[in-house]
Amino acid sequence: MGVPPVHLQTKRVHKMTGIQLTNLTKRFDSTSAPALRDVSLEIEPGELFFLLGPSGCGKSTLLRLIAGLLEPTSGQISFNGLDVTRVGTQHRNAVMCFQSYALWPHMTVMQNVRFGLSVRNLSETDQKKRAAEALAMVRMESYADRRPAQLSGGQQQRVALARALAVHPACLLLDEPLSNLDAKLRLEMRSEIRRICKSAGFTTIYVTHDQKEALSVADRLAVLKDGQLIQAGPPRDLYHRPASSFVADFLGQTNLVKGSVAGRDGPSWQVNTPMGLLLCAASTQLSGDCLVSIRPESIRLRSITLADRAAANRFTGIVLESTFLGEFSEHVVEINGEKLKFTSSAPGIKTSAPVSIEFDAADALALAS
Repeated sequence: MGVPPVHLQTKRVHKMTGIQLTNLTKRFDSTSAPALRDVSLEIEPGELFFLLGPSGCGKSTLLRLIAGLLEPTSGQISFNGLDVTRVGTQHRNAVMCFQSYALWPHMTVMQNVRFGLSVRNLSETDQKKRAAEALAMVRMESYADRRPAQLSGGQQQRVALARALAVHPACLLLDEPLSNLDAKLRLEMRSEIRRICKSAGFTTIYVTHDQKEALSVADRLAVLKDGQLIQAGPPRDLYHRPASSFVADFLGQTNLVKGSVAGRDGPSWQVNTPMGLLLCAASTQLSGDCLVSIRPESIRLRSITLADRAAANRFTGIVLESTFLGEFSEHVVEINGEKLKFTSSAPGIKTSAPVSIEFDAADALALAS
């Protein structure tokens, strides 16, 4: 991938690496659509940054560009302001962990962790010290003499992380690291991944298709679609204030109700829908047709009384489905032909029963359709 510039050969990149991506485009051939199109992002030093999107959106391609495993068709990649776009992966020190863990089966845990250090020509003393520190960080020091076949999937994942952390990477790149684990272990490993990455202090970029994984672990995240960056920001901002109906629907469950903007009522927008008039929030100036995003957990059950049926964002409908899910129940209610999904702590609601529901204007977000 070319000879690294002199300034990168002589200047060691600090472990707290800021990454700048400027107008990155990647085409694999001239006849198909680009895998990435004009993507620009700035990732802060020490940040745990997630790339999220449906299959084929370009998130793994973007990770491989940052790693130096692919070259962009156009655009620039910088580490701490230094252009590394044409620099080989071995010189930019961006270390990638794959889904398969890629542990050597004939080596012990310690030997696997030391492998990346041995090819960097570190002394025997430094290799042992760094490997021991990395294993302690992932709480696997007592397993140093075991082989991968003697470990669980979660333990193998920790060893793969330790091997990456031991080389003190400029940035750590994780490509769906929990995809091979069962649901319960994935849940346990989420907090461990965050603890390990934040305590190590390395800038980490994490690819996943699991929305809950991203929302619960990331400092910030970016949502991609068809090779384009749709929105980036803190998880809470993207969840509660998505910039589009795609982001709203992709990040967790939401109800998308078709409507048309009727005007303003103080700080709220008035939107005509099949359910009736809604009062909504909006992140941009709106007119004409729109979609209103209402999260299921924002909808509350109310007692049916004649006195309060006319209150803002309060409607009466018929329950079509009610599913018990353990800690909560999920229901579907039909209101004037519009179906809304909502959750409650109630163990279940009888189907065909009339119910009254309500939600705050701040929790109904009007989006351009």
